[in-house]
Amino acid sequence: QVQLAESGGGLVQPGGSLRLSCAASETIFSSYALGWYRQAPGKQRELVAGISRYGITTNYADSVKGRFTISRDNAKKTGYLEMNSLKPEDTSVYYCNVAFRVSDLSTPTGSWGQGTQVTVSS
Repeated sequence: QVQLAESGGGLVQPGGSLRLSCAASETIFSSYALGWYRQAPGKQRELVAGISRYGITTNYADSVKGRFTISRDNAKKTGYLEMNSLKPEDTSVYYCNVAFRVSDLSTPTGSWGQGTQVTVSS
């Protein structure tokens, strides 16, 4: 099972930017689609962005479309989430996970990491 570790979160003002990273433990990282998820207190975890194995296909939740960009570097076994124009409602713990296909990211198969806290506040 692919293990993942997120990093790059922090406190940022509204309108600011952050870049999250997701480091995978296995070289088979490139065999999986990658998703970024977030969970705010008292809410269910939601999928915010997904990318196919080789980065050809990406998709985004409506709430982040045009502001967030997902990417990956398979040689480094690392995925990224570039977040711009951040809003207070983006405040959450952010996680990454994998699935065989982008269409399967709603039920990911990797191990959940600790996540990385993103707080958007003035």
